[in-house]
Amino acid sequence: MAAELHVELVAADRSVWSGEATLVVARTTSGDIGVMPGHQPLLGVLESGPVTIRTSDGGTVIAAVHGGFISFADDKLSLLAEIAELADEIDIQRAERALERAKSDTDAASERRAEVRLRAVAVR
Repeated sequence: MAAELHVELVAADRSVWSGEATLVVARTTSGDIGVMPGHQPLLGVLESGPVTIRTSDGGTVIAAVHGGFISFADDKLSLLAEIAELADEIDIQRAERALERAKSDTDAASERRAEVRLRAVAVR
């Protein structure tokens, strides 16, 4: 069994993160899933939520992901997201303002995106 897996996190507009990892945790329509080297092949639909990547060097990468697909085979994991941003890229005050605006507009989709962004920042 391999000790690491290759991860590609790609958004519709850019490559967000690429590297070697020992564990990736993501939310799918079937629930949260953890993928480690040697995992059975899978294809799933991503739900909005934080994605946690435990890197091979012992670090952690957190990203806010909004929809897309997850695919794993041959120790290669692809996360193809509609929207994805690393927690380090998220402006907390801007995300808080977006959450308040979405709540006042009763825009459930925008509210969910803002909540996910703030959860991703809180985890880092």
